[in-house]
Amino acid sequence: MTNNSTTDPIYKTDALISEDIDAYLETHQNKTMLRFITCGSVDDGKSTLIGRLLYDSKMIFEDQLATLEADSRRVGTQGQEIDFALLVDGLAAEREQGITIDVAYRFFSTEKRKFIVADTPGHEQYTRNMVTGASTADLAVILIDARKGVLTQTRRHSYLVHLLGIKNIVLAVNKMDLVDYSQEVFDQIVSDYTGFAHSIGISEFIAIPISGYKGDNITTTSDNTPWYGGAALLPHLETVDIALTKEPQNAAFRMPVQWVNRPNLDFRGFSGLIASGLAQPGDPVRVLPSGKTSKIAKIVTFDGDRAIAVAGEAVTLTLEDEIDCSRGQVIVAAQAPLEVADQFESTVIWMDEHEMVPGRAYWLKIGAQTVSATVQAPKYEINVNTLEHLATKTLDLNAIGVANITTDREIPFSSYEENHDLGGFILIDKITNQTVAAGMIHFALRRAHNIHWQALDIDRESHAAMKNQKPAVIWLTGLSGSGKSTIANVVEKKLARMNRHTFLLDGDNVRHGLNKDLGFTEADRIENIRRVGEVAKLMTDSGLIVITAFISPFRSERDMVRGMMQPGEFLEVFVDTPLEVAEARDVKGLYAKARSGQLKNFTGIDSPYEVPDAPELRIDTTDLTPEQAADAIIARLIP
Repeated sequence: MTNNSTTDPIYKTDALISEDIDAYLETHQNKTMLRFITCGSVDDGKSTLIGRLLYDSKMIFEDQLATLEADSRRVGTQGQEIDFALLVDGLAAEREQGITIDVAYRFFSTEKRKFIVADTPGHEQYTRNMVTGASTADLAVILIDARKGVLTQTRRHSYLVHLLGIKNIVLAVNKMDLVDYSQEVFDQIVSDYTGFAHSIGISEFIAIPISGYKGDNITTTSDNTPWYGGAALLPHLETVDIALTKEPQNAAFRMPVQWVNRPNLDFRGFSGLIASGLAQPGDPVRVLPSGKTSKIAKIVTFDGDRAIAVAGEAVTLTLEDEIDCSRGQVIVAAQAPLEVADQFESTVIWMDEHEMVPGRAYWLKIGAQTVSATVQAPKYEINVNTLEHLATKTLDLNAIGVANITTDREIPFSSYEENHDLGGFILIDKITNQTVAAGMIHFALRRAHNIHWQALDIDRESHAAMKNQKPAVIWLTGLSGSGKSTIANVVEKKLARMNRHTFLLDGDNVRHGLNKDLGFTEADRIENIRRVGEVAKLMTDSGLIVITAFISPFRSERDMVRGMMQPGEFLEVFVDTPLEVAEARDVKGLYAKARSGQLKNFTGIDSPYEVPDAPELRIDTTDLTPEQAADAIIARLIP
């Protein structure tokens, strides 16, 4: 007898099937999302653990599984049917070496929650990639090989996790099958880790004994660890409270402006992701750093206008008043503004293979704003094993230190502890465009608030008018012996005959006084040029034409000085003399000393010279006399 009852799930009508699909989609759309990372030392089993989670949550298609099984047999996994790490280690170099190099992101879902997991590399060389993965995580799974215990990289990653503000931490003691599921081994590792965790400020974490290889305590509790009374890893991930890592919605309103939305003349809105707090039409707001105030007129989204918007939502705000607001500025609650400053104490995590150069200008990106910034010599470097503060003059790859940072203009900010979006930054090399560091602001330096620019009645325009000339900086750069000083001297004499008011800053002369405390290391060369640039700027403010003759070997520092000047006032003159010609002249005997090893850090021999990319003028001293070179410079300066 056939049963056509609609209550029998086998014989559902199309309408009921449609209702089931809608209910299923709604359920999965409304599930919360947990972003987490796996980190730890090399070979602690991070990739294997993620592969196991993907496999057990049935997030692998049949063709992927077949390929995985074939790859596992090809690479040989000591009898293991499937090498779960191959699901995540996608780079050829990773498979060949059996390690994770890049950050691999994977998505999977269960009935209770959606997940994005970042498998981060354990090798010390790739710590910078781990920082990238941790920057957006809500939770960190720190793995420890049960055979090895707490290692240096375990401590390093734990310290970074704490620095980056991740409050949900799982200590996964992996490979328990290789220590016979010993409770004594597990307890000793947890005890060792607890002492270190408390010393760096991690007050709470969950410890779970697991085996990614065997699947113990991954999705369900294992009979092999009857002494463990906690939850398995996946159930913990499904239920952990991620509100700990989110910005509270009752905090003061802050929204960095990412884009000025101007589709037509009748609409002007400011788009961005709300970093904290909530916004409603009518709320008084302030735009920083300008300090202009207005009220929110409308909250516009793709789905229509909103009556309220909260932290984590991307919206467009329109204001009641036409005030200046652009990308990088921050809209905040009018009665609870952010601090604005240009000098900060910060923790810096150095991520580049070339060491940090104190005094060099880097791009600092914070929120949607990018400004020029210099990092001072570190106050100290942190030993991640002992937490000792070590004296240092720079930071090498993966080093963590505390240093002061100065930006070229005031920026709105928050401490990283209060708001990750407005307190975290990256540093970018101006020449290579590579990210070289990540950092977290602690606080503004007090002197940043106490020092203000004094407005003067006789301004730079008045000084220039009195001298009947336009201020300028003629910046001669080139190798030692190229003829910079000779040409600069001729230029000044010719300008003097034209009744121009000038001053010549020569590299050797400046080192007799202003910069006599500086040597010739890369950091000292940078500071030498910075000071000269500041002096040249003051002289242009007084209306002078400033002529300089400095090797100034680095492009970034020449660009730094250019940035100090008014547009069009900086004239970079590349005195282009081949090394063999400059060395043949060697009027001071410096090249001979450098060749013999008596003179270190000499440009062109054991220190590089970076040729200007686009100088205003190039002088070839093999073709032109000093007189001819001077005439070419003056013709460029005074058309």
